[in-house]
Amino acid sequence: MGVNWTKEQKQAIETTGNNTLVAAAAGSGKTAVLVERMIHKIVDEGVDIDKILIVTFTNAAAAEMKERILEAIYQKLEEEPGNIRLQKQITLLSKANICTIDSFCLEVVRNYFYEIDVSPNFKIADTTELELIKLEALEEVFERNYEEKNQDFLELVETYTKYLSDDPLKDLILNIYTFIKVVHFQENG
Repeated sequence: MGVNWTKEQKQAIETTGNNTLVAAAAGSGKTAVLVERMIHKIVDEGVDIDKILIVTFTNAAAAEMKERILEAIYQKLEEEPGNIRLQKQITLLSKANICTIDSFCLEVVRNYFYEIDVSPNFKIADTTELELIKLEALEEVFERNYEEKNQDFLELVETYTKYLSDDPLKDLILNIYTFIKVVHFQENG
């Protein structure tokens, strides 16, 4: 039984000769469209799955994508049991570039660190390290402004803090920072 794709979905599946971005609301069939696009590329265009880059936002989405592509390949193999190309794709799927955007970027930096003048021993900070760096940066900004006796800063401190403690202003700044991050993520997904 075939799927009745919308005009836009069909276009995303069959467009050739360029990269394609599939962006749509949750539950709209993005994964199904991307899987069908990969099957179209493999079967109709003769592209090996390990020559395609598929980038998602979560590890779960990347794993689901691989699983669905594997299922679709097996379905095609049921229709064409002797198809060696499809059998080869099952093996190539383990080497396919189906990953999160951050893991893809990390791999690029690891492979080409010398091109971008980054130490080969670089590491990615974890959440705790990032939190400490953020707090240290905030402390440095406050110290510098106190040392420079920045009048605008001192007025801000006086307006938003209690006697002998600038913690309420620091908390306000961190809350604003968190709010902006959440709003930005929601708008840019």
